[in-house]
Amino acid sequence: MRASFRFVAALLLIAGARGAAAQDTLTAARDLYVGAAYEDALQVLNRMRAAGVRREDARVVEQYRAFCLLALGRSADAELAIEAVVDAEPMYKPSNSEVSPRLRSAFSDVRRRKLPAIVQQKYMSAKAAYDRKDWKEAETGFKQVLDVLSDSDLQGAANEPPLSDMKVLATGFHQLSAASAAPPPPPPPLPAQPAIAPPAAAPQPQQPPAQAQDSRIYTLGDPGVVAPVVVKQWLPPFPTNMALFPTSGSIEVVIDATGVVESASMRQPLQPAYDRQAIAAAKTWQFKPASLNGKPVKYRKVVQINVQR
Repeated sequence: MRASFRFVAALLLIAGARGAAAQDTLTAARDLYVGAAYEDALQVLNRMRAAGVRREDARVVEQYRAFCLLALGRSADAELAIEAVVDAEPMYKPSNSEVSPRLRSAFSDVRRRKLPAIVQQKYMSAKAAYDRKDWKEAETGFKQVLDVLSDSDLQGAANEPPLSDMKVLATGFHQLSAASAAPPPPPPPLPAQPAIAPPAAAPQPQQPPAQAQDSRIYTLGDPGVVAPVVVKQWLPPFPTNMALFPTSGSIEVVIDATGVVESASMRQPLQPAYDRQAIAAAKTWQFKPASLNGKPVKYRKVVQINVQR
């Protein structure tokens, strides 16, 4: 009796649906489906489809078309409707409360067949964004690739080539895109210098200017120079997939007479996004300064970076 009443109410809704919004017509189609009037619901959905619906309603229209077609035993047509749903929203899966196990199984079968091609298309689109240095779009695209590859309907295929290889690449490119999209962290402030006491009434003899203000930058090849000693030196972790990049690089730093890094630059680059992080890290390094005849001096030092695979 209740189903019959719902069916009649839905028919009344359809009678006045021509002047109503698309959402009202979709509600009528849902009510017809719930009332087991599958053929009538399908006609409403087909008219909506032919007239054109909003993008956000298109997936729901195809979803209920698939439900109705499967209920009517039209499996081939239902499969086409499910394909349209998967193309529009690859991550959509009907819940246990929405449909029967048979319908969920039909959706899973189509998704297992369609998702490998969809994930490859998404990867190519994200890689194109990466190549044109659109870091934010690339980061979002590679995240979508990884989400699809983690879907339960792709568990078997995602662990075998070519999808397993794509997962490794997408992980590396996602990390690089995220690092490039975010601004490098600012270097920490230089250590506070001790306050200089005012000079005494009787000035003390000063060192000759040439010794007090030695602006020359020394290297290990200069005789009598003692190299600086590391107090704090670190580098950010390397990206996961280093197969795409060189295995070694180097960074050049100039250490002032207080042991603080005055400047840093890549002498042998590795990868642009990583190089920026490495330079920012190098500017935070601290040393016991180099010395010449017991007096601290500026020093140029080259640090080798080796990638362990």
